[in-house]
Amino acid sequence: MIELAGVEKHFAGQVVVHPLSLTIKEGEFLTLLGPSGCGKTTILRMLAGFEQPTSGRILLDGADLTKLPPNRRDLNLVFQHYALFPHMTVEDNIDFGLKMKKLPTKERRERIEEAVAMTQLTPLMKRYPHQLSGGQQQRVAIARAIANKPKVLLLDEPLGALDLQLRKNLQSELKHLQRSLGITFVYVTHDQDEAMMMSDRIVIMNNGQVEQIGSPREVYSKPTTLFAATFIGENNIFSEEGRLFAVRPEKLHGIRDLDAARRTGQIIDVQYLGSIHKVIVQLDEEPMTVSIVLDSSDNHIWQVGERIGVHWDTRDEVNIGS
Repeated sequence: MIELAGVEKHFAGQVVVHPLSLTIKEGEFLTLLGPSGCGKTTILRMLAGFEQPTSGRILLDGADLTKLPPNRRDLNLVFQHYALFPHMTVEDNIDFGLKMKKLPTKERRERIEEAVAMTQLTPLMKRYPHQLSGGQQQRVAIARAIANKPKVLLLDEPLGALDLQLRKNLQSELKHLQRSLGITFVYVTHDQDEAMMMSDRIVIMNNGQVEQIGSPREVYSKPTTLFAATFIGENNIFSEEGRLFAVRPEKLHGIRDLDAARRTGQIIDVQYLGSIHKVIVQLDEEPMTVSIVLDSSDNHIWQVGERIGVHWDTRDEVNIGS
């Protein structure tokens, strides 16, 4: 559906997006994930046409979009702050883009009704943005975008301004909506949990470069770089014989037989987190601490200050460089 071929972006002589080649499949939910300032929003803005690549090409369905203005691209961008017109009702906000396209009245009506039904906004069509909650405003922004029937929907941290519980609910709604529409979604977030829950594939970015691309399962269980290993979920990084490897906390075991352990240390914290509990261990003769998610069958009550052996299966090591 979308192809980025060697796309690069410089601002004032600084490289903000290093050469990037990426193919996004039709109907895919692809997330650009990374910390603030890593270049993910710049990529989205280049796709939308609000920024021009310094070099490289952007193709949609085989057609070169690189030089086309935003209004001539079959893409819609949903912003974090929704950009709704405050003096227009929900219905008029959704209708605005369709009027600009000079669509016949009957087709506009059908598209509006379809979009509000999909986003569960039918009872709110006559309200103004200030009469809506944050989550409802967010749904209006999405309804306005999907009424245009774009091939691709671009979403820039669309849930970032919402509180945690509402964000969780809307994550499920968005994923369901994307599946039912079959539209390609390109989603930007810095929230690892959000990316893991919603995406078909995740592009992990850091300092304008791609660190890893893969499914949520792949980037969690098989990180390929130190940054990817530590950015998604919690991880323990070990150094041994000139190589670095990662072992997830749930793959480590706390054992009482110190002689049989691969590392030893002292417990500096015990954390009870409901369904799981963890111990934090300061390793002997190493500056690092490690986190162990305790097995539910481990009946030993570990105490702060207690000596503990840290063990793991070699098969659970993931090499991340030297």
